[in-house]
Parts: sequence; structure tokens; C-alpha cells
Amino acid sequence: MLLPALERVLAGRESAFVAVQPDCELPALRIGEAIDDDVALVVATSGTTGKPKGALLSAAALAASAAATHDRLGGPGSWLLALSPHHIAGIQVLVRSVLAGSTPVELDVSSGFDTAELRSAVSRLGSGRRYTSLVAAQLAKALADPPAAAALAELDAVLLGGGPAPRPVLDAAAAAGIAVVRTYGMSETAGGCVYDGVALDGVRLRVDAGRIAIGGATVAKGYRNPVDPDPFAEPGWFRTDDLGSIEAGVLTVLGRADDAISTGGLTVLPHPVEAALCTHPAVGDCAVFGLGDDRLGQRVVAAIVVRDGFGPPTLDALRAHVARTLDNTAAPREVHIVDALPRRGIGKVDRAALVRRFGADQ
Repeated sequence: MLLPALERVLAGRESAFVAVQPDCELPALRIGEAIDDDVALVVATSGTTGKPKGALLSAAALAASAAATHDRLGGPGSWLLALSPHHIAGIQVLVRSVLAGSTPVELDVSSGFDTAELRSAVSRLGSGRRYTSLVAAQLAKALADPPAAAALAELDAVLLGGGPAPRPVLDAAAAAGIAVVRTYGMSETAGGCVYDGVALDGVRLRVDAGRIAIGGATVAKGYRNPVDPDPFAEPGWFRTDDLGSIEAGVLTVLGRADDAISTGGLTVLPHPVEAALCTHPAVGDCAVFGLGDDRLGQRVVAAIVVRDGFGPPTLDALRAHVARTLDNTAAPREVHIVDALPRRGIGKVDRAALVRRFGADQ
């Protein structure tokens, strides 16, 4: 487990290390490579293209994130580690545990998320405040197992990250009494730094030309493998690839800029379309993406996971459903029924894989 090594790094007794999967062949540090003395951790990013850039995080940034999380949640507590410790969300469970002086209960997810094991792990958490971090797919699986859902309802908070969760999943969690906290953040910000749309203490937000920018104590120092343009060019700030808006201090994330679909001269963002589709009773999960189109430039396409107990919805039914709340341009022109959505990293939908799969038929 990474906990002892991480504890030494946070205390300044050990040099920076790279969090990677156990079978990764990359060296922790290249010979002759210089890393700033205050870098505690190098976390591989989960970008969709190119090699991982490696976010350089200081011990101060990691600690600031953990402290701000505990302040927002009501104080330190015991943590259940249900995510890989090789991703920032799992790492932060360890950091929070170190700062709280507790040892997390570990759920082995190397072979998948087992709801029976989840119930057992929750029962082993200590007294006092109790927390965990999950992604939407894990929460949905737990909700399908009433005893697992009941176990999660015993916790003081369930942080939910890795991308937006379908509204039906959030509604079901609320009905089950699970205290879900929707988080937004990334490796470059030491994990989640916006909870339920509101920035954690010490985190600054702004929107520049539609792009979300994040500043403050939790921001990484830069990349191990720099890119151009540099999103860290402004000291103390990180310019994300996400589009969003801020109203009355509440951030709304609209989706990644490079996921935007240009169709018929208009721009369609996948997230609002996915949110609309997921309110259809037959849709259990979905992902929206663009495919090349000779007439429109791109056409809006949806991959649908059918909810248990329902038959596959028709294209016409889904188009009409979306058009009730969004412009007709956003309604999908093509629908594919899939058993499950492809995912990458901590559980984010792999849109590029969907484009490769269904674009190959063109």
C-alpha cells in the first residue's frame, strides 16, 4: 500500500515519487531529471491523447486540498478507499487519512467493484465521521444492491467524481439517504476542489472566454512533461479544457471544449444532451459524441445503455424526448444500444473509443 511512502513524502522525509499502476514499466524518475525540492508527488494525468503529462504536486497543495475537504465535510474522519490509489482521487483518500491520523479501510477494486465487499468494508470503519469517494458507475452498482446502498447511507459523505453522474443515479441516491457530494477537479488541482458547485476554501474560480480556470493553494506547480500552450502560464492558476459558467458563486461545468460537436453551423455540448437523455425511463446510462457528416460537418450520436426492465427506446422517441428541453439541433440523429459504456482512468467515459467504434462503420 502507498500509505507509508506517502506519509514520508508529506513529512518531507522522502523525495517525489510517481503514482503509477504496479505493472507500469516507466521509471519513477529519469536519470538526471531535476524535480523541485517541494514536489511531493507526480501524478499521471488521464488525458485522451498523447503521453501522460504528469502533474507536479507539492506537499502543501495535497495538504491544503485534504484540509479544505475536511473543513467542508464537517471535520476529519475515517476513510474507505474504494478507488485506485494510482489516481488522484484515491491518493487524496490516503492523504486525508494521513492528516487525520487514521488508517483507511481498503476495498480491493483490482478485479472490479464488489458490492458485498463494500458492505463489509463499511462495517470495518471506525467510529466518528466516516467518508468514501466513488465514481458514478460504482454508485449506480451499489444502488442496485439494497444492502450496499444502506451501507453507503451510513456514511457522513460520499464524494462523487470522475465526471458527471446521471440525474437518475443522483435521485436514487438521495432517495436511499446517501449523502452524495458532487466533486469537480483533476490531477492538476490535487483532486476535487469544487463541491456541489462551490469552491473549497482557498480555491479561486473564474471563467475566461468560456474556459474554467482554477487558482489557489491546491494547484499543481506544472507538468513533468510540459505542453504548449502551457495551462500553468499564469502563476498560481490552471486553465482547464472545460467549459463552464459561474452564477452567484456556483460553478456549472458544461463539458470539455474538445468534446463539443459542430453540427449544421451550431455547437452542441454533450453533457446537457446526456442529462436530457438520462431522464428517459428506458435510459440507464448514455454518452453523446460527434461523428463526421458530409452535410452537417458532424452529427450528434448517442450510445445508450438500456435500463433493466425496459426495451430499447427508438430513435424517434429519444429525439422527441430531448427536444422537449433542448433545441432540436441537440437531439441525436443516430443511436447505438450498448451493453456498457467504455471507460478510462478513474471511470470517465471514453468518448474517443466510441468515435473509433462507431465511426469505423462510416
